[in-house]
Amino acid sequence: MEYIATFYSHFGAIQYRRACEKAGFPAKIMPVPRNLSSSCGTCVSFVSPDGTYPPVNEELEQIVSVEKAGFGQVYMAEEN
Repeated sequence: MEYIATFYSHFGAIQYRRACEKAGFPAKIMPVPRNLSSSCGTCVSFVSPDGTYPPVNEELEQIVSVEKAGFGQVYMAEEN
């Protein structure tokens, strides 16, 4: 399944892409789709066959699954 993770900063997106690749998940950095909000405008698209994902970092805003009808929320950071 394909997932998209959004971030509060570009640095967070770069760190997460590296974590995905280190964990064996194919990943790429790309612009955030219009119907997802993001503070920095950069997201990481990754593929996970079993629905798991790398550990979250402090810059992670949300993770959504890519579905035919849009997006399904998988993870949302708690607001401080």
